[in-house]
Amino acid sequence: MLSAVDRYLARLIAVPLFATLVIAAMLLVLDKMLRLFDFVAEQGGPVSVVWRMLANLLPEYLSLGIPIGLMLGILLAFRRIATSSELDVFRAVGLSYGRLLRVPYLFTIALALLNLAIVGFVQPKARYAYEGLQFELRSGALGASIKVGEFTNLGQQMTVRIEESHKRGADLSGIFVRAESRGGRSLAVAAERGTFLRTDDPDTIIFRLRNGTLIHNEPSFRSPRVLSFTSHDLPIDLPKVERFRSRGGKERELTIPELAMIGGDRSKPLPIRNESRANFHFRIVEVAMMFLLPLLAVALAVPPKRSSSALGVFLSIVMVVTYHKVNEYAQGMGSLGRVDPLIALWVPFLIFAAIIWWLYYQLAYVPGGQPIGGLERVFAKLGSVLKRWFSIARRREARA
Repeated sequence: MLSAVDRYLARLIAVPLFATLVIAAMLLVLDKMLRLFDFVAEQGGPVSVVWRMLANLLPEYLSLGIPIGLMLGILLAFRRIATSSELDVFRAVGLSYGRLLRVPYLFTIALALLNLAIVGFVQPKARYAYEGLQFELRSGALGASIKVGEFTNLGQQMTVRIEESHKRGADLSGIFVRAESRGGRSLAVAAERGTFLRTDDPDTIIFRLRNGTLIHNEPSFRSPRVLSFTSHDLPIDLPKVERFRSRGGKERELTIPELAMIGGDRSKPLPIRNESRANFHFRIVEVAMMFLLPLLAVALAVPPKRSSSALGVFLSIVMVVTYHKVNEYAQGMGSLGRVDPLIALWVPFLIFAAIIWWLYYQLAYVPGGQPIGGLERVFAKLGSVLKRWFSIARRREARA
């Protein structure tokens, strides 16, 4: 059973945790949305595919946002009780830092399991679906629209140009079509209006044209034949669309069990095994790192007495982002085979864990220990040095 203190801490942690997670996901989605709209518009695809692509990117964004949200939720909660002297009251009644970390670790276990499910199983399949949508857009499998006012190639032997489009493409006007076939046969059509109609054959559509002129030419004709019509059906063979590759072409599309299987298969080439092992250890290390975040958050959340500096918040974000980038670099080194993936990814983890444990130990077990206080003094000295340097530079400029 959770005590009143545990429930209080849970409320303090939950609000910034989920707020940070939602804000981070929204910022990443909005940044990607603009580029996806441009990409889909260039390919002439339907707008609805943008939302499908964003939905497939959401697991990746959540896997990045969950650790940062967890850390900031715990850090801001402990910073609040520290600056309001509530932490001193909890410590005075016998609640140690280890006891106060019970609720943060309940959040950590739940979110770590969720993140493991995302990076291990959901994200690889979502990434494959995203790549598939990109392929279908480029190949035209999603029904890429004909751009108004531009010449569009339907296959290698037909060119279409449409001046105006109404009723979402159901009513077209100002139509020009030129088609060529083997043997030198060519067909040019200009029509006032037209519309596309489906047929029973999924590889063929009918372009029904109204009020136009048709010019038909063949090598056997002395001169092209010119015909006027009120209605003419022009069959169009849709270009064949290649099928998208099967899942597993990239290690990012493989689940954790699949990566472990490939990494341990001696029959696979060594570069493939290295890539699979590196990606496997990268995902596991990223999840394991979450169990260090409560210790880091508490160590950087408690400022010195009579201090309201937010240096700990800044340093926590810098440390987590830096560690993530180090893991990405280590994964690349492991994939290339320059360093064994096990060493490349777990040695930085152990170093990161040692630093965090030292920071937490100084706060929780050393009398008067204050790791963030020492960092504030270092930054204060650095700030004074920079101010002195800028003042000297300004004096030199004024004299000049």
